[in-house]
Amino acid sequence: MGKLIAEHLVEDYSADERAMLELLEENLPDLAARSGDMDQNSYLSLENVKTLSQSGLLGLVVPKEYGGLGGGLRVWAGACFAIGTVCPSTALAYFFHLTSASRGNLSLKALDAGLFNDEEAPRVRAFAEKVLYSMGRDRQWLANFASESVKSEAAAITITTKASRVDGGWQLNGVKSFGCATGIANRYLVAASLEGIEDASGLCTFLVDGGAPGTRGRIKWNALGMRGSATEGLVLDKVFVADDDALAIPGAFTKMCSQSRSGYVGNQVAASCIYLGGAYAAYQAALRNMRERKFEDTGRLLGTGPYQRQLIGDMYADLNTALLWARRMVQIETAEPPILPKDEVMPFWRTCKGQVAEHSFRVAQAALKLAGTAGTLFGTPFSRALRDLAMGLVQAFPAERGRLETAQILVERTEQTAFDTLRK
Repeated sequence: MGKLIAEHLVEDYSADERAMLELLEENLPDLAARSGDMDQNSYLSLENVKTLSQSGLLGLVVPKEYGGLGGGLRVWAGACFAIGTVCPSTALAYFFHLTSASRGNLSLKALDAGLFNDEEAPRVRAFAEKVLYSMGRDRQWLANFASESVKSEAAAITITTKASRVDGGWQLNGVKSFGCATGIANRYLVAASLEGIEDASGLCTFLVDGGAPGTRGRIKWNALGMRGSATEGLVLDKVFVADDDALAIPGAFTKMCSQSRSGYVGNQVAASCIYLGGAYAAYQAALRNMRERKFEDTGRLLGTGPYQRQLIGDMYADLNTALLWARRMVQIETAEPPILPKDEVMPFWRTCKGQVAEHSFRVAQAALKLAGTAGTLFGTPFSRALRDLAMGLVQAFPAERGRLETAQILVERTEQTAFDTLRK
């Protein structure tokens, strides 16, 4: 039984976890085949969506009773790492789809914890199960939209999208700056603030049909990297959402978030594992070149040259540094019983994200240097890795901000609010 790609990240998968990842890795060649064209032409392939749907992988982290595979964060991180080695764009879009499950899983945990009263509980359960059945049993792709371009010093994510009460449901107005699979997903999960409530208790979640009137992409995604992820954001212009598709209970969103092991809804390390997977692939490709190509004058392997050996050593150190940070983050978010309290997990994550991103990017830099001028061609794995992994330096928050906020937490014993709303 050969070693799975995901086992380069997590080394002790159970038999059940390994079976899920074997299913995923059976589909990697199919995803890899379209990766280059997606990158060149900046689109998310519907065939990749079909591959993940037909295999049941859209329900990877959905409980089995809702038609899913029943995986947890260990499997999720491994899946993102593995897909990241062949198509980081697909991995990023897939990651954001899987984050939708948190709206179901964490809501059910909040119910079990008794955080909702008798009147609220049936509505919370119905919404949570709708999300989970959609992903598991129905094999639908859900796109998760929270982030907006508006910034505040008080919170990591600021929500200005508003939900106003109308007959039979809600009307949404706002602009989401980031989120994958725009125009691709069956449904969008949208975070919005209830009109008249100006603090985080007003944040609620809505399910919007992918083709609902009033929805459109914010921009054409034509970025440096992650070009095949359909990261076009979402414009909501008087979009109607029926009551049955709304979890519009004040405080529900924050109660759900309280059940995660880390900040916000947790699981964010799986996104970092995408970039780590890209770094691993770049390292392997560079190492193959150094082991196979030779100097014309001496016949010695390229990897024996002093300059090349220095870069190989740097790549090895950076890759394993990133791996150690990611493994530790997965461990402290999944260990049972918990090995760290939540107030110690959060500062670790704020630093971990940046460490994984920066060391992964250094691997791509070294791989490009080893490849030489030919490696800069747009379609080479080295050019692709440099561009894709550069996106990890800015996604969610830059490493410098993470380290500064970690210092603030450690010194002042305070924590930045996960979400904020602003008056418009």
